[in-house]
Parts: sequence; structure tokens; C-alpha cells
Amino acid sequence: MPSFQAIATVLGLLLILGALASGLAQRSFLSLTALFVLAGFALGPGGLGKIDFRPHSGFVEDLAFAALIVILFRDGLEVEGEMLKREWHLPARKLVVAMPITAAIVAAAAHLLFGLSWTESFLLGALLSPTDPVLTSSIVTNARVPRLIRHSLNLESGLNDGLALPAVLALLAALSASSASFVWWRFVLQDLGLGLLYGLACGWLASLLMPRAQNRPLEHSIPAHQKSLFALGVAFATYGLTVLSPEGNGFIAVFVAAIVLGIRRPDLRQHFERRADELVEIVKLGIFFVFGSLLTLHALTREGWPSLAFVVVVFLLARPLAVWVALLGTSTDRATRLFMGWFGPKGVATMTFALLVLDQNIASGPRIFDLAALVVFCSIIVHGLTDTPGANWIAAHSARETQ
Repeated sequence: MPSFQAIATVLGLLLILGALASGLAQRSFLSLTALFVLAGFALGPGGLGKIDFRPHSGFVEDLAFAALIVILFRDGLEVEGEMLKREWHLPARKLVVAMPITAAIVAAAAHLLFGLSWTESFLLGALLSPTDPVLTSSIVTNARVPRLIRHSLNLESGLNDGLALPAVLALLAALSASSASFVWWRFVLQDLGLGLLYGLACGWLASLLMPRAQNRPLEHSIPAHQKSLFALGVAFATYGLTVLSPEGNGFIAVFVAAIVLGIRRPDLRQHFERRADELVEIVKLGIFFVFGSLLTLHALTREGWPSLAFVVVVFLLARPLAVWVALLGTSTDRATRLFMGWFGPKGVATMTFALLVLDQNIASGPRIFDLAALVVFCSIIVHGLTDTPGANWIAAHSARETQ
């Protein structure tokens, strides 16, 4: 592990450079996320060797978990109650239909290109089926993108990380020597069911704890920044309570709690949005810098040319085809399906789950991790470079359709 002084120096310089370059990034194809990944890669063992984070270290895993909690909570607060009631079927179709199809196509490609067993291939498919809430946040918070698309991508990216985790753990157990006592259906029911229940309960309770405007003396005695901290505390407390015995899915719980809190207490949502943007940005850029430092050219290229074909299948076939099939029969037009099919980036969730694969010490773990890392690396670059022009394109298309 690098020293705290080294981490603080590098992070500080990158934040300064990122702030100075932010105006240029908004007017060009540049992406601050991509720049932080490349900076981590350049300073890590694959480059100059100045920063060396260990993928098995508790720091890397804890940072990835903290990033997911903060991002999922922020995105959950963005869910609008009216849109949730009227337009729930699109994200539901993508979660129930598109995710399994994506995982199956990725698994088939992995089996054919790399000779992985079907269990190992479906494990890689499960790792690469969820979209990343960090990278999609630039789309779901862009007011130019139609509300329906933002709502659909936001709900999907918030829930599919938690829905993919049971499949990842079940397949890991199947590959582990200790899988005899694993009952997959019981795990799924407990993991998803408790995650949903804890999220509903924690979000509802939090909405009652903070005084409302009707109780003006007490409500006005709490500063606005403390209300923002209250919301952030709800996020971490919900995760912690959910993963305690009996263990549930903390990521689903955090996202659901944020939806409940945002709908019941829009005032708290506004306080959090106004004062937590800087924290969310620091966490997001920090995790991508650390991820970049874990990459090496040898690991990314060890599979040779088949790995490039695999990336093409993941980006141009698996997700777009799955979303197109899932949205057949809906009122969405071709441009909307293509846009939502393309913006299925892979990021923090995939790498967090891939780190869990490494921790299990299964024989194929390093190969699966490296393939997942290659896809995430390419996704950060490609999707990071296309989010702004993509948002402009779908906004222009929507404007033409409404004329």
C-alpha cells in the first residue's frame, strides 16, 4: 500500500487538474473519469510504479463498497415518484429480460473464445451484465436527456448491481470446493427479500425522524448541511444494518431506501443534491484512479486477439441485442432502444464483484478478473467519450419528435 502522503498528493493534484480541465471536458470529448483511470494506470505498476494498491487489500474493497453506497443512494434519490408509478415497466423489462440475455451472450462468447467451462463463463457473464451507476450518472443527471430514458437507466443501474450479486455468489459457490452446503434459492430469497425489506423500512423510518416543515421551531433549528449529512448517514446505516445477520443485499437496500426517502421527503433530497455533489465526485474519481492503478498491460493483453473480439461482443452485441429484445412491444422508438442499448457501461460494481472472485482463490479467478478488467477499462474510455455526444444526439432526436 502506498503511504497516505503519496495518496493525498496524487489525489490533490488530480483534483486540481480535473477542476481546471472541467470546462474543457464539457465542451469536448474528454472525460474526467477516463483521465483519472489513465492517471492511475500511468502511476501504477503497469506504468511508472509510483502507486501500488493491492487488489486483495481491504482498502481497495472498502473504497469500492463506499463508492457504490454513495452513488446508489444519490441515484435513488433522483427517482421521481410520478415516473416510478407510470413508467416502471421499461426498467423492469431490462432487469428481468435484458440482464439474463446479456449474461447468456457474454457467457457463450467466453466459452467459445477462451475455453472456459460453462460455470466459469456464466460467472463472467454475471460480472458483466450489470450497468454501472457511476458512469451512467452523467446521463441520468443530464436534463437534456428525455425523462423517460433518464428514469429507466437510473432505475436499471441502481437495481441491477444488487440483482447480479446473488448470481455471482451462487456461481462462485458452485466453483468452490465448499459448495455442498450452498442452497441457491434460499440465498436468493434471503438476499433480495431482506434487501428490499430493509430498504423500505430504513427509508420510511428516516423520513419520520427528520422534523418536517410543519414543526417549524424544530425544523429550522437543524442547519441545511446537517440535513445533507443526515441523508448520507441513512445510506451507510442502511447498508450496515442490512448486511448484518441475517445477511441481506445492502446495495439493493441502499437504493430502495433512497427512493423511499426521496419520494416522502423531497426537501431532504434537495438538501443532499445541493451539498453532496462534491463528495460524490471525489468518491467517483477516487475509485476510478485506484482501479486504473490495478491494471497492467500484461494482464489486459494476456488473452491476445480473442479478448478484443470479446470486448466487441459485450459492447456491440450482448447489451444492445438484449435491450432491443426486452423493449419489443413497448412504445419506445428505434433511437431510444439504440441509446439505452449502448449506454450499459461496466465499472465499479463489476470490479467489486471481480475482486470477490479473486478472494475465492479459484483456479480461473485471475483470468476472469483480467477479462472483466479489460472490459471495464474499455468501457470507461469508450462510454466516457460518448456520453456527452450521445446525450446531445438523443436530445436533438427528442426535440425533432416533439415538433
